[in-house]
Amino acid sequence: MLESLISFLGETGIAKMINQMSTAAAGGDWLQVIGTPLMIAIACVLLYLAIVKKFEPLLLLPIAFGMLLTNLPMELGQKLMHPQFFVDENAGEFINGHLNIQKITGEGGLLDLLYLGVKLGIYPPLIFLGIGVMTDFGPLIANPKSLLLGAAAQFGVFAAFLLALILGALGLGFGVREAAAIGIIGGADGPTAIYVTKTLAPKLLPAIAIAAYSYMALIPVIQPPIMRLMTTKESRSVVMEQLRPVSKTEKILFPIIVTLVVALIVPDAVSLVGMLMLGNLVKESGVADRLAKTMENELMNIVTIFLGVTVGSTATADTFLNPQTLGIILLGLLAFCFSTFGGLLLGNIMYKLTGGKVNPLIGSAGVSAVPMAARVSQVEGQKENPSNFLLMHAMGPNVAGVIGSAVAAGVFLAMFK
Repeated sequence: MLESLISFLGETGIAKMINQMSTAAAGGDWLQVIGTPLMIAIACVLLYLAIVKKFEPLLLLPIAFGMLLTNLPMELGQKLMHPQFFVDENAGEFINGHLNIQKITGEGGLLDLLYLGVKLGIYPPLIFLGIGVMTDFGPLIANPKSLLLGAAAQFGVFAAFLLALILGALGLGFGVREAAAIGIIGGADGPTAIYVTKTLAPKLLPAIAIAAYSYMALIPVIQPPIMRLMTTKESRSVVMEQLRPVSKTEKILFPIIVTLVVALIVPDAVSLVGMLMLGNLVKESGVADRLAKTMENELMNIVTIFLGVTVGSTATADTFLNPQTLGIILLGLLAFCFSTFGGLLLGNIMYKLTGGKVNPLIGSAGVSAVPMAARVSQVEGQKENPSNFLLMHAMGPNVAGVIGSAVAAGVFLAMFK
């Protein structure tokens, strides 16, 4: 009986954590000594931010719990996630396209199998399918100029890309592929950031995903100071003319035309833009309501869970606790700021060129965090003029930003994959 009890105690997570820490300490590997408890603590902090502070809870919550699951003190054969199964043993690093299918299916845990959806690029396009159903492109169709604002707000993507290259030259180890993955954070589009990172820089996936979704949640904090700095009280008070009605025919033709144009110019963006437009076409056609409801609800929710948990499960001490993570967090913040700056800069130019008919605040909505960025423009506009309703005007650049970030991703993939 006593032997059974001792055997049971030796199999507990506490005993295994102590054994792992002792072995690591004996070998002088201090990262492993503190790595597991520190990663569990970070996961708990992220859970707190998702549940209590409501920071992008739909994805940050499963990401944090995935991080918790992968860092539990278990034997190798008991683990739910084995990052080494996705590593090229000859190169010693994550390689795009490398999959040890035999090991994953034979020895892998639950999260290994679910992670195939990330590795094979399945989950992000399916997320875009659901986003397409939930998106109304009417404001963009009614005011095509807002497409330029969405494009201008991608300035942060390319600014962060250049800054990452500079930090890489200074010793942080960012090459062009890593810099491109980091730059996409500036698009304020989590699924796109994950899609690019899994291809160009898989080792950076947990840090980039957490940075992207954390800063998306902080848009109401990050953007307003920049908006007030770059606009005047007079320009913030501008009341824009009501948008023209958009016909059903226009709404049906729009996703078809956009898909064709993107396919001809940036083929690598079609998997994202195509799914986005398919979801929108299904909704606007009005002939497949059951499919639209499934895409918007059941499918979207299931894929969100799988995506979040599996991305979080790649966050181990080896991949997360390093100077690169701090660099990514800093560059992510700068990317968001530069994207807001780019949209507002063009908004101010439009304000001048139209003789004060365009409220420059809608430029900040060019980042693709839908509809949060548009709501921030609305709130800031009403602070100066309570009767001002900018929401629908800001939705044009906002949905344009979704297309813009996907196109920017396609450009990076075409250049560096």
